[in-house]
Amino acid sequence: MNKQECDILTSLLSEPFINQRILSEVCGHSLGVVNRSIRELIKNGYLDEAVRLTTKAHKAFKEKEPRNAVILAAGFGMRMVPINMEIPKALMEVNGEVLIERMIRQLHAVGIRKVYVVVGFMKEQFEYLIDEYGVELIVNNDYALRNNLHSLKLVCRHLSNTYVIPGDVWCEYNPFQKNELYSWYMVSDLVDNDSDVRINRKMELVTVPKGAGGNAMIGISYLAEEEAAIVRNKVDKLCGDTRYDGSFWEETLFDKDRMIVWARVVHGSDVVEINTYEQLRELDEHSNQLNSEAITVIAQQLEVKAADIVNIEVLKKGMTNRSFLFSCEDKKYIMRIPGEGTERLINRRQEAEVYTAIDGLELCDRPLYMNSGNGYKITKYIEGVRCCDPNDISDLKLCIKKLKLLHEMKLKVKHEFDIFRMIDFYESLWEGKASAYRDYEKTKQNAFSLRPFIEKNIEERVLTHIDAVPDNFLFDPGTEGELSLQLTDWEYAGMQDPHVDIAMFCIYSLYNKRQIDRMIHIYFEGPCPGNVKTKIYCYIAVCGLLWSNWCEYKRNLGVEFGEYSLRQYRYAKEYYKLAAQRIGGEDGV
Repeated sequence: MNKQECDILTSLLSEPFINQRILSEVCGHSLGVVNRSIRELIKNGYLDEAVRLTTKAHKAFKEKEPRNAVILAAGFGMRMVPINMEIPKALMEVNGEVLIERMIRQLHAVGIRKVYVVVGFMKEQFEYLIDEYGVELIVNNDYALRNNLHSLKLVCRHLSNTYVIPGDVWCEYNPFQKNELYSWYMVSDLVDNDSDVRINRKMELVTVPKGAGGNAMIGISYLAEEEAAIVRNKVDKLCGDTRYDGSFWEETLFDKDRMIVWARVVHGSDVVEINTYEQLRELDEHSNQLNSEAITVIAQQLEVKAADIVNIEVLKKGMTNRSFLFSCEDKKYIMRIPGEGTERLINRRQEAEVYTAIDGLELCDRPLYMNSGNGYKITKYIEGVRCCDPNDISDLKLCIKKLKLLHEMKLKVKHEFDIFRMIDFYESLWEGKASAYRDYEKTKQNAFSLRPFIEKNIEERVLTHIDAVPDNFLFDPGTEGELSLQLTDWEYAGMQDPHVDIAMFCIYSLYNKRQIDRMIHIYFEGPCPGNVKTKIYCYIAVCGLLWSNWCEYKRNLGVEFGEYSLRQYRYAKEYYKLAAQRIGGEDGV
């Protein structure tokens, strides 16, 4: 049977045949399609001459009957800022109902009682569903490292006559049925430039070039056993390839230039995928989730109504914080919200002390608001701002000049950033877990052995940025000269040897030795004293270990930094060797 014949047979299952015109209205196909399909269904034994379902038809429905459902609800929902800092997307309230509860009730209404929910982010908040709705929770511990293709792998053995459902979709009408005759994937009649597919005349979902515009992909799907078997095999294959770590499960539905399932089209107003705060507000302006703490703070500080806060957009995922851009009264701002576990990493009172110390010195704009308790911060948004390109020599020279300006101010604060103490502190945050690196203890011992040489060669401690990395040097196209460059994000700043900032810039930029030596040469405006250069190599080693330990703490929270974390550990090992060789020479040269 083709799709049209299946649709007509399904319509006849629920309503006895009266005439072709009424059947056309019920199934949504043209009168011509209905007449042609009835003839084929009779010919193939699915209908008798009175247009009634035969035993063969009832057997087909039994074979394709929905058995279970999988709800994918493990991810962060990064675009859902600031709500995603307080609650998983699937637990948002829309029109008085919790999103996932509505889905489960809709499944129950058509007899689907076996529901698997894949959870990860804030997984504990889903636990009540076991008692309330009898679902089975399946935990994806890698939710922050990989996309939902890997969530589906955890439930692969259950995929057979299965509804696959994203946890962030709201349906006006129940999208599930007691009877299905074919596999499908739901798209809307709205055009979406980010979509990968569009419907052709045969109701197939074919691929479109990026940005060409296709049908908005909703994500709900039904997989009858034949297609479910294909998906099971592809999930196993793709999940074994790291290139697919960031892939959505829909990757398994494609065969060359089209999906292996039919399209199911819905009106854009009837089914809504909720990806952003403003989409939720548009759908339900009275949702309790709109009353987030971050929005309340913004409204109070800018003396506006919550409804005046618009164009909310997540910024690039930071290593320490979750930040978002928003507009209010035709002005743009950035709200900083601390990321996972950051409260254990950053002393916000000390951060506030640093901002007081640098106020008015044209190093960066003063925050409009900063809470030294929870770390929330509001700053003006600089239109067209760009970060430093560490491989652009002109950018590099300007950043070094700014860095030296800070160091030469010889500013003082009451707290110190002790690198060796912080290495131990970050390690303590692993809470007894061993390092992911097998030779960690030896690497740490080697790094700490550099401490005497470092201490011997420190000339002076001043306010040092510590996080002086390319991303924190911002070029403002609206101004000229030195004022065009700001040094932002002072969370880790404290009293330290200013040469630490040179090492930090180099290792974050993933510089090789030639680039590191160039950076040192530019900073010192010529040759650098041998013992100082050796000391900077020492800092590269110990700071590499510092941030490697920091990354290991974050990894235990489900936040992965890929190559960055591995390269930091390599700096710890390789620059220990280089520094030790130089220390073994005369005067550390």
